[in-house]
Amino acid sequence: MFLEIVKADYLNSYRILLTFNNGVSKIVDLEREINGTVYKPLHQLDYFKKFEIKYNTIEWPNGADYAPEYLYKIGREQ
Repeated sequence: MFLEIVKADYLNSYRILLTFNNGVSKIVDLEREINGTVYKPLHQLDYFKKFEIKYNTIEWPNGADYAPEYLYKIGREQ
């Protein structure tokens, strides 16, 4: 089964509650993960909150995204 994000809710700071298509929900804290040129706008919290589910993961308006498998790996299960 390919992992997909089916629901994403902003919590606080750089934390997002993600629900995956396998029924597991995890909190991901991306504060230490926003490195590199494409992720630079995400340092602005107002911009960080503008993610949406696109295809099978979360994506920001500038095209920045993370693989759902990576988010699953770094997330804390609820």
